[in-house]
Amino acid sequence: MEKGHIVVVGSINTDLVGRTQRMPRSGETVLGSDFRMVPGGKGANQAVAVARAGGNVKMLGRVGDDMFGEQHLANFRDNGVDPQLIQVTPGVPTGVAVIIVDDDGENSIVVIPGANNSLMPTDIEAARETIETAQIVMLQLEIPMETVETVIRMAKGAGVLVILDPGPARPLAKELLAQVDIITPNEHEAQVLAGEEIHNLDDAYRVAGKLLEYGTKNVILKLGGNGVILATPEGMEHIPAHKVKAEDTTAAGDSFAGGLAVALAEGYSLRNAVQFANAVGALAVTKLGAQTAIPTRQEIETFMAERGVVLE
Repeated sequence: MEKGHIVVVGSINTDLVGRTQRMPRSGETVLGSDFRMVPGGKGANQAVAVARAGGNVKMLGRVGDDMFGEQHLANFRDNGVDPQLIQVTPGVPTGVAVIIVDDDGENSIVVIPGANNSLMPTDIEAARETIETAQIVMLQLEIPMETVETVIRMAKGAGVLVILDPGPARPLAKELLAQVDIITPNEHEAQVLAGEEIHNLDDAYRVAGKLLEYGTKNVILKLGGNGVILATPEGMEHIPAHKVKAEDTTAAGDSFAGGLAVALAEGYSLRNAVQFANAVGALAVTKLGAQTAIPTRQEIETFMAERGVVLE
């Protein structure tokens, strides 16, 4: 049986990535050691992650009528992402993210949305048939909030599974969270959503439980190198991360999300999908850059075999 398509609705950015030994303090200039310009944006990253992991994916977003926009459209085609739902916005630049990565693999990011701010509910309405016939719809928060809300209502009205990556962090209405099937916050995003701090695993369990109480059906709280908390109506579980040498954490969350969606689309349980996604995210941090670091299906399967991960 042919797998249903996955629709990613979200941002498309060009990442300007610089490397430095440590993050500069306020007002300080430090020398960098490397610079790369690579395709990025949380939406685009997730779409490429889905495609490289073996999924059938369509990207819905906006680029500017500039060189960066043309590069993105070509990049999607090269990576097996269907770009037909991407609109070119006249007179507006493509989104840009300025990313600094230190020697510990931690990053600091400034996003200039550009054409991403032009992705409006009318664009979603124009893609209604594709959204309502999708197997899974994936969303993030680098596009206008009214657009996110429109997608969620449309998808849920058609019974489509909705995965929300709530980044960049912002408070969200409980009414919106109640319509989401799976939410995948990192620690910072979860703290903003729940209004509580996370200092240890006990805190993470409590915050994940609070998000369930808000009405979200399933919570996958990402703890970086400490793995994830999987919280469902049946209970909560800590799933450890794979130990790897981190070069750059920029695309870890987006890679995780792509892997999660592909595994779910292939019929795996949520727990098994998290194990698959953990492998994808671990591989992504071992390379510099966003999309340049996203692994292929063969790399993922080889990694899991080496680590003894078997999906049931």
